[in-house]
Amino acid sequence: MTDASGREHRFSSEVTRFICSGAGCLRLATYLQAQELVVAVDDIESRRTRFNSRPYSLANPFFKDLPIFGGFRGRDNPEKILGLSPQPQVIFKTYPASGTNPVMLENKTGIPVVALEFGDLYRNRGDFFEALTIMGEVLGRQERAREVIAFFENEIADLDARTKGIAPADRRSCFVGGIAFRGPHGFTSTEPWYPPFQFVHGKNIACPGPGGPQLRHSLFSKEQLLTRDPEILFLDLSTLQMGKGQGGLHELMTDPIYQELTAVKTGKVFGVLPYNWYTQNMGSILADAWFIGKTLYPDQFKGIDPAKKADEIYSFLVSAPVFGPMNEAFGNMAFRAVKLQAKDSK
Repeated sequence: MTDASGREHRFSSEVTRFICSGAGCLRLATYLQAQELVVAVDDIESRRTRFNSRPYSLANPFFKDLPIFGGFRGRDNPEKILGLSPQPQVIFKTYPASGTNPVMLENKTGIPVVALEFGDLYRNRGDFFEALTIMGEVLGRQERAREVIAFFENEIADLDARTKGIAPADRRSCFVGGIAFRGPHGFTSTEPWYPPFQFVHGKNIACPGPGGPQLRHSLFSKEQLLTRDPEILFLDLSTLQMGKGQGGLHELMTDPIYQELTAVKTGKVFGVLPYNWYTQNMGSILADAWFIGKTLYPDQFKGIDPAKKADEIYSFLVSAPVFGPMNEAFGNMAFRAVKLQAKDSK
């Protein structure tokens, strides 16, 4: 088979042992229900923090007890890999341009390194589906890969069908802030092409529009936010990692500019699950889209309970309904209006 970097690999026997290098790689393996074949993990899996918003990790706590083969974001240690027992038969590597070079890693370990482009759920959805397909081919999980791809396609199509008939003039203006990107950020941190807004035809004030630049992450001007004054705001709860007195929640409570926003004054600020947590949380993106769709257009989502829908998504993708424990870590602020006071020090 040919990997995302164009390198060919041949496997003469069934792969029953492997490791995942790079952000999101272990997430893909879990989607393919191949996590039991993982023999070691990178060091992010062993960290015990207050927040854990990686559903694949919550569903598989045994990852914390596996041997460590290297650092997170693809900083692999060839010596540690060679010292593993049992030895992996293959190394999957997302974001191959980051961390240890795949060719060098393969030469040092003698183990095939299969490069994958993680992609996203909007403009680079094809890369995401290809990553699932390649991993599925290597692991003999082709049918499961097809099922996962079909699941995402059907969910996105359902969201689109419910909202595409809404006239442009009736689409509600919105903004999501506090999105993490290689660490937590404040409220101006956003995704111009935030997939949940695209899926349900929300009017994202940060989106450059058709033909605009393909920005992945950006910091939006507070002044522009006040000028555009969106009807509804969403707070990505990853910003809570910044701690008390910092982050998007604190800013919404205390910054005079944000205090002038109509959505803040009217209580239309809602918490959503983290978009990024060791790259994009694909299942959480879908779950957020269902909540956001119901919040923007309740008539189109009658009978939908976003929390239950989230657990349906997680049960399919990671084989466990993990919305509850994940939400609890964030103070049960997901999928509800965020309580804002004049000062968060009270």
